[in-house]
Amino acid sequence: MIYMQPTSELYDAVLNTCRDLFQKKMKDYGSAWRILRLPSLTDQIFIKAQRIRGLQENEVQKVDEGQRSEFIGIINYSLMALIQLELGVAEDPDLSTERATALYDKHAVTTKELMENKNHDYGEAWRDMRVSSLTDLIIQKLLRVKQIEDNKGKTLVSEGINANYQDMVNYAVFALIHLKENSKFRIPNSK
Repeated sequence: MIYMQPTSELYDAVLNTCRDLFQKKMKDYGSAWRILRLPSLTDQIFIKAQRIRGLQENEVQKVDEGQRSEFIGIINYSLMALIQLELGVAEDPDLSTERATALYDKHAVTTKELMENKNHDYGEAWRDMRVSSLTDLIIQKLLRVKQIEDNKGKTLVSEGINANYQDMVNYAVFALIHLKENSKFRIPNSK
């Protein structure tokens, strides 16, 4: 019998890597991202998802950054978007590293809870998915978010923008776990 590390532990390891980068960038740049409107964050995530898709389809790579860094970017920008949804856009950088990290953690916990609930109901179906399919699902969510933004945030029967950002985080985490399991890169243990 093959031992599979529990999804929760794998998820935490990925999020710890993302959180560490978020904190380092906060120390380098402060909270300059707080001036970004949601469509700008959505476009940043879209650029990263499109680059991942290009890396998956093209034989030649001209920039020395692979899928891993782009998936981490999708996670961090999506969590920033969730913070923006909660706080609104700022005119100037207004968050300390400590406050921004606390908000990051709050939204990461809520997003993980969503993953655990869906993972229970779907029977860990993500484990049988391809990274390319997870990428396509992220792009689909982005197109949905863009449409909701164009509709001024109104939906008739669909989930809101926040649920789509949470799904993007979760799909990106699953993709990073798959990449780790395929020995493309190493995520430190969460313990």
